[in-house]
Amino acid sequence: MPSPATLTIDLNALAANFHTLQAVGGAPVHPVVKADSYGLGAAACATRLAAEGARTFFVSRSAEGEALRQALGGGPVIYVLDGCLTGHAGRLAAADLRPVLNTAAQLAEWRAANGGPSGLQIDTGMNRLGFRVEDAPEPFEGLELVLSHLACADAPDEPMNARQRDAFATAALRYPGTVRSFANSGGAFLGPDYAFDALRPGICLYGGGPEGRPDPRIRAVATVEAEVLQVRDVPAGESVGYSQGFRADAPVRIATCAAGYADGLLRSYSPRGEVFVGGELRPILGRVSMDVCAVDVSGLDVSVGDRVELYGPNRMIDDAATAAGTISYELLTSITTRVPRLYVG
Repeated sequence: MPSPATLTIDLNALAANFHTLQAVGGAPVHPVVKADSYGLGAAACATRLAAEGARTFFVSRSAEGEALRQALGGGPVIYVLDGCLTGHAGRLAAADLRPVLNTAAQLAEWRAANGGPSGLQIDTGMNRLGFRVEDAPEPFEGLELVLSHLACADAPDEPMNARQRDAFATAALRYPGTVRSFANSGGAFLGPDYAFDALRPGICLYGGGPEGRPDPRIRAVATVEAEVLQVRDVPAGESVGYSQGFRADAPVRIATCAAGYADGLLRSYSPRGEVFVGGELRPILGRVSMDVCAVDVSGLDVSVGDRVELYGPNRMIDDAATAAGTISYELLTSITTRVPRLYVG
């Protein structure tokens, strides 16, 4: 049965963003496809990116890497950012996955298992994963990649960016001959001295801007639409939704649309959310419910069965995220499995 809410993934736009990032960053792009390609489907997205020339991919979890290996087959390099967790060395080796080693214990476990090629993460100030610069290990057999992660790449003027870059450049000198990867999506736009040997973007591949707002160089990849289930006129003085979240000061015409927080339309959209319908951006009225939301369609020719765009090319995902008080990453990864994924391009 057709679903009243759908997520359409434009693989041509994904490919265009891949090439844009390579051109802007001036280095090969090694896509980050963790969290099921930010909710858009890692198998389909990585397969298309591989067809565009990507040869190295990053996931977070071992299970993600195993699934990606099945989708891509042999050949592409797949790094696991969690590293080599206790008891995982055999799983990683069996699926031809490479851990990004973050601690001395992970390094010892991987080497004891004769695991093969690996990466190494150096923490240059984010204090999330990786060896502190002063604790970074000596070069070891099988090390092919050294990376770090920018904490503030979406803020180009933040001095921490340059401090992290310089710390990484110095630390990487300890590992001659390895691939150096530093720039994430935002970092790809900071200049050639941030690129090193390989870019490691995520959100910009999937349509989010490098600074958390729309960027004309980045195309929308995900379009979430919902069907209008009912249209009604609400008299002045009456309310809409739970807890009387909206009260009409004047008569208003509303469309009840088939998307709610059980689909990934965040409840925090109330009261600032907007959708694209009838050729215009129109506000969401009242509280977002589990399965539906109400949209002001006063003066528009909108009928049952019409589609509204929650975000996509007409309602950019960064703008939608700002309205919800969050970031585009959360919007994409919040889309639930009951919303079918449709691939075009």
